[in-house]
Order: sequence, then structure tokens, then C-alpha cells
Amino acid sequence: MIYLDNAATSGVKPLAVRQAVQRALENYSVNPGRSGYHSAIKASEAIYATRVAVAEFFGAARPEHVIFTAGCTQSVNMVLKGVLQPGDHLLISDMEHNAVARPAFWLRDYAGVSVDLFDAAANDMEAELARKIKPNTKLIFCLHASNVTGLVLPIETIARVAHRYGILFGVDAAQSAGVLPISMKKTGIDYLCVAAHKGLLAPMGTGLLIAEGPIKPSLLQGGTGTLSVELAQPNTLPEGLESGTVNLPGIMGLSAGLRFVKQKGSDTLLLHERALCQRLKNGLQSLPGVRVYGGLLDGAPVLSFTEENCPSEETAAFLAKKGIAVRAGLHCAPLAHRKIGTADTGTVRLSPGCFTTLPQINTVVSVMQARRTTHRSK
Repeated sequence: MIYLDNAATSGVKPLAVRQAVQRALENYSVNPGRSGYHSAIKASEAIYATRVAVAEFFGAARPEHVIFTAGCTQSVNMVLKGVLQPGDHLLISDMEHNAVARPAFWLRDYAGVSVDLFDAAANDMEAELARKIKPNTKLIFCLHASNVTGLVLPIETIARVAHRYGILFGVDAAQSAGVLPISMKKTGIDYLCVAAHKGLLAPMGTGLLIAEGPIKPSLLQGGTGTLSVELAQPNTLPEGLESGTVNLPGIMGLSAGLRFVKQKGSDTLLLHERALCQRLKNGLQSLPGVRVYGGLLDGAPVLSFTEENCPSEETAAFLAKKGIAVRAGLHCAPLAHRKIGTADTGTVRLSPGCFTTLPQINTVVSVMQARRTTHRSK
């Protein structure tokens, strides 16, 4: 199978990741932070070492503010619902994934938070934000890179404007973490949400929230292993946002994935994946009846396309029969599809990863060339 659905989850995990998960299951099937015996202590040490590595990789100030979650969606919900109060105003972009849009509009409908959209592709982002900011704007939250087109938002500029107005800034890095360079300190990010199973090559069910700004424990309360005599949830991090037993096999897999990305070099991996996207774009956009969205030279390695008079699901089903795994439809991002004009049809999304090869990409282009030739001859 040629796997081109890495924007959903990395389809191939490095051997080191698989070995780390297996090692955790064999040697550390204990509850870390709850007991004083040897294996429990070693498990706690492994978790803390991962916090330190994550904080270093993303330029965060404090490893204790690295929170392990079940995924980026949970992380986003924790931020939006842990920061915003009734009467606050939230700004999000008009390209957001539903992981951001749905909790944002839930807060509008049920919690008294007003929500507005800003233009993710604005030529003058400072002016665009200045027009949309209100006296009660509490948080600007946006994706770093689109999961439909790969468009990269100028998060440094957005952070600068937010802080100029005394506004907190959060980033959905589901498509960019481990792929594009991110430094919370240099950029000025208060909250970073990560899907570790994508660019960091961790197992599914692993996510991260790095919270440098104020946040309250809004979603989960329960056992933490500390201050057990108190009925109130601890306010300190990470315990304030980590109730229950953490996913130790996933965390150890995440640690191994992070090491893999650092050893290979995220810049090297990005160049490889962008080159594959360019080959896809060049091959597809030359075909009659095919329209390509994204595949930007400076974007994340994601692009979409449509075939004239053909539902995206039909194209994806055809490719699946040829052993090519892609995703069709709206990709849980209806705002983005409304923006690019494909809300009625959806698109076929192609997202290579670090293990994708050029011969595989050439095969995809050849298959689509043959398909379009057949369509024209009918």
C-alpha cells in the first residue's frame, strides 16, 4: 500500500517507537507516580524525561507545564474551556479544523462566549486582527498549518499582535508539530496543542498540551497521586490537568518518536516531504479536469485536488483499489472548504510522510494520468 494519509496519522511508525511501546508493556506496566517500588519510580522518571524533551523541542520554559493528553482535540478543548469565561471574546481563523471550531461554537451557544473569524490568508495580518479585536477579546486561537491545503499561518505576527493588546494566544499544531519549526518562547505562544501521533510519529491516542498561560482544570478532575487528602483538584501543573493514569506506553513511544525526528533532522524531513508534494502538484495540475489546492513551497506537506464532475469519494475509492490510501471529503474542516470553494464536493487529500518515497509518488501520478486519459477517451 502507498500510504498518503499522514495528515490523519503517521501510517508508518519507526522501529524505535514500536520497540519503546513494547518495552513499556513488558517492563513498566505499573502506575507511575502512585507507588515507591522500583518499576514505578523508573516509570515516573521516564515520564518526566519525556516532559523535559518535549519542553526543549518546542522551546517551552517549564517541563512541568507539558501535559499528556489523548490527542490534540482534547488539548484544544482544555485550552478553550479552561481559559474562556462568559462574556469573553474569542478569535479563530476561517480555516479551522472542527477540533477548534466545534468547541469554539459550543462556547458561543452554551457558555456566553462570543466568537469571530479572521482571514487566515490575509495579506496584512496585523490590520486584519486589529479590525477584529474587541475590548473583551481574551484569546486568539488558530491552527498553524491547514490540514486541507497546507497553508501556514504567520503565528509570530499573530502572537505579536495578541500580546500588544494583552490577549492570550494559542496554537493548534496538529499538522505542524515535528514538521515545521516551533519555539513557544521565540514566537510568544501561550498554549500549544499537539497531535503527537502525526509529525512526532508517536502511537495514536497520544497528544500534548503545553500551557505557559493561565488555565483552570475545566474538563477532568480526579486522581493525581498528589494531595490525595484534598477533595479539590490541585491547581499546580501537570497534576491540575492530568487526572487518572497516563498512557505510559504511548508516552514512551512519543519519546522515541521525538528522538527519531531530532536525529533525522526536522528540516531534512520537511524538505523531503515538500519535494514529494511538489512532484504531486506538478503531476496532478497538468492533468485535464484536475484542480489542485495547496502544495505550497513554503507550506506544510499537504495538498488536495478535485476531479471535474467526479465526487471526491469516488476518486478516493478508485485510488484505494490501486493500493493508494488517501482521504476524501471535508476532512473535518468545513470552514476551510468553504473558504476554498469545495464545501459541496470536498477534495481528495494527499499527505506524504517521512517514509514516503519518490517512486511511490511517481506511481500515484501515473495512476491518475491513466485515469484522466481514460476519462477523456469516453
